[in-house]
Amino acid sequence: MSSAGAQAAAPVPPSLFPPVLTLWLLSCSCCHRVKAVCPRPPEVLFATLNVDKKVYEVGEEVEYTCRPGFMPNNGQRKYTCLPTGKWAFNTLLCLPKRCPPPPPLKNGKMNFEEFQYQSSVTFSSVSCAPPSLPEFSVLSYRRLHAGNVSHFLDTILFECVPPLALIGNETATCLANGTWSSIPECKVVTCPTPIGIENGFIEFVARRTYHYNESVSFGCQPGYVMEGSKHSRCENTGNWSTKPACRAPCKIPVKKAVVLYNGEKKTVQNDLKDGILHGETVSFFCKNKEKSCAYTVDVACVDGNFTLPACFKERGFFSSLVKKDYSEMKACEDEAEQ
Repeated sequence: MSSAGAQAAAPVPPSLFPPVLTLWLLSCSCCHRVKAVCPRPPEVLFATLNVDKKVYEVGEEVEYTCRPGFMPNNGQRKYTCLPTGKWAFNTLLCLPKRCPPPPPLKNGKMNFEEFQYQSSVTFSSVSCAPPSLPEFSVLSYRRLHAGNVSHFLDTILFECVPPLALIGNETATCLANGTWSSIPECKVVTCPTPIGIENGFIEFVARRTYHYNESVSFGCQPGYVMEGSKHSRCENTGNWSTKPACRAPCKIPVKKAVVLYNGEKKTVQNDLKDGILHGETVSFFCKNKEKSCAYTVDVACVDGNFTLPACFKERGFFSSLVKKDYSEMKACEDEAEQ
């Protein structure tokens, strides 16, 4: 080995290191200068973005739009990506639009506070469930509309199986609260033996007791007129319905006179000596002295009571021989001459 080869390698000059180190340091400093970006903006309920992507550059602007049926509050709609890589605090709210109340409901009412977009209102008519049927009764429906459902103001009719009596109202009505008005009952009702009537009689042998709706018939003595129904019925109260009355005939309280009876002239002493019946009328002849004419005044028999008219004067025997009877005089032409 030569002495030159045995010598150690010469060291690298120090002047070669600084440029390499400087280049490496410059490249490392560039690694820390990454450009800022913003992520996707926060979602706003019931709103959409005009630009929808994952990354936004600094200074890029987005705008929110509320969906149909919603309207923005006073919050901001446009936002810009800041140099910090963040968005400004979002104050936007999309609120449902308000609707006016629905038109009035005929024969009904609505309870509500407010109506907003997508709110719904359901209208329904009141219905009543079938009522509890009283024992020993029959039920029939009277509905305003076709179908098997009872609605507001529909009615039902109750009937009791004979001889039971219906106690309460025979009809019930479907009310606005969905319930029926009062429901009746079916009960056994009896009436005692009926009492007879004055100047009359019961037409058949009376029993000790009668059931509801059974009836008895009455009659009047000869010459008496029955006023009211001849039948009396055992009612659901246990009492008899109103009985008839026998009204008495009337004797005409004069010995001799000519009167009009049923449109014909009759003599009291012969034709009407037995009197007239209750409710019948006779007309007496009276004289207008100034006009020398005759007019008539009607008098009715009222249950044995008969009142002569003040203008009538009963004529005696000698007067009837000398003077013409009022019934034979010329009739007054009108009421003014009476």
